[in-house]
Amino acid sequence: MSAAAPAQATLWTSPQSTAPRVVVRPGTPEIFFSKAIDNSRLVKVADPVRRREMAIFGVTLVALFALVMMYGWQHFSSIEYGYKIEQLKGNCDQVVEANRTLKLEQASLRDPERIDEMARQMGMVPPQAGQVQRLDSDGLAPAGSEVMARMTTVSVISAP
Repeated sequence: MSAAAPAQATLWTSPQSTAPRVVVRPGTPEIFFSKAIDNSRLVKVADPVRRREMAIFGVTLVALFALVMMYGWQHFSSIEYGYKIEQLKGNCDQVVEANRTLKLEQASLRDPERIDEMARQMGMVPPQAGQVQRLDSDGLAPAGSEVMARMTTVSVISAP
């Protein structure tokens, strides 16, 4: 039985699977001839008009490429700057909001009632008459009053 099984396997194999199928169309030749051509004796003639045209064409292409690249660079730079401006506007809004919050906090901390209440909690008492000496805003004390501090000009002398 084992000898018959390989014989049957070879009988059922297709001959088309081993060789590619060639399609022949009517009217087309089946034989192709190759002809060796010797171009070693040909000499290329320099054409100055064609060379000038190609040089002008090349320069034009380079200029066009440079213009397109400059346009693209400016376009993408403007988009990038737009994103940066929007980011800075957002940062500015955050800073303005933080500034507003800090001003509110400063106003609440400067409240005289709050300061008085905290001073009383620490055991402080209001000042007695004569304990407070007020200075004018221009730095000059009224005539006949004691001067606690005086601002004088400072001169700097440098040694040679």
